[in-house]
Amino acid sequence: MTAASKSVKTQLTVGGHALQVTNLDKVLWPRDGYTKGDLIAYYRAVAKWLLPHVRHRPLTLERYPNGIDEAGWWEKHIPKGLPEWVATVKTAASTRDEKIEFILCEDEATLTYVANLATIVLHVWYSHQPTLDVPDFILIDLDPGAGCTLATLARVALAARDELATVGVKPLVKTTGGSGLHVVIPLEPRYDWEQAKGFAELVARRIHAVAPDHTTLDRTIARRPKGTVYIDYVQVGKGKTYVAPFSVRPRDGAPVSMPIPWTEVEAMRRKRAKETAPEMTRWSIANVPKLLARNGDCWSKAWKPYRLEPVIAAARSLWS
Repeated sequence: MTAASKSVKTQLTVGGHALQVTNLDKVLWPRDGYTKGDLIAYYRAVAKWLLPHVRHRPLTLERYPNGIDEAGWWEKHIPKGLPEWVATVKTAASTRDEKIEFILCEDEATLTYVANLATIVLHVWYSHQPTLDVPDFILIDLDPGAGCTLATLARVALAARDELATVGVKPLVKTTGGSGLHVVIPLEPRYDWEQAKGFAELVARRIHAVAPDHTTLDRTIARRPKGTVYIDYVQVGKGKTYVAPFSVRPRDGAPVSMPIPWTEVEAMRRKRAKETAPEMTRWSIANVPKLLARNGDCWSKAWKPYRLEPVIAAARSLWS
């Protein structure tokens, strides 16, 4: 492949917007051969299902213009040369920060634009415009440590599901695209960050109480018992982000953070895999568009926002 072929520019019209994409033959995943053109094609193919999860939410780009073997970077501020048709929002990422102008990924054209910047990962807020100080879901990150088997990770996720069911909540689950799972609880947009984080902690401590041998709440990696799952509930707060559903990850195989039905987690519990990461590469840019075209987004009909008052009341009664 010559340097000249890498610099070819292609004009596209997406959703009525003209944009230019470049370096489509640039290999971003060296061991798999996936290119920037493949990344753009993937995001366009899944736009119908991805966009509802990112619209109106401040977007942070994780860019790898030289491929996943080279250091990438996170970009919160809008990039130079942003087309005028790309929506943005200016807000503080925390109570201590000055205001930052973020991209809002509202349509397929914007998704194509950010993919052309070699944005592999899409990170979005837990809240959306115009109520950026009001989260609309809680996320519990189940992060397997060294020596944690796939079955152990699945048992912990299912414990979270079952305990939440006792207080009237049906959570959702997705792969992180790395090695863990995200358990997500939709909220009615009426609570502040402290209320949301307080409930996340309550859930995490309950999971640890029912599965103490398989879980840890210790944030210090060196102190976590081998073979356990770290239950991370602290990533709930203004400006905190999570990997959007259907976002690609900068790992071999180009895995995708995939919403899955709980039956998939039940199947994981029966497997003998000693590591969790290989299981997560089952969902990648190679097969997710076809899976979505056939089955749709399993979260779309299951997204039911909850009020915290009755849930917390039940938890205090049943979990004490």
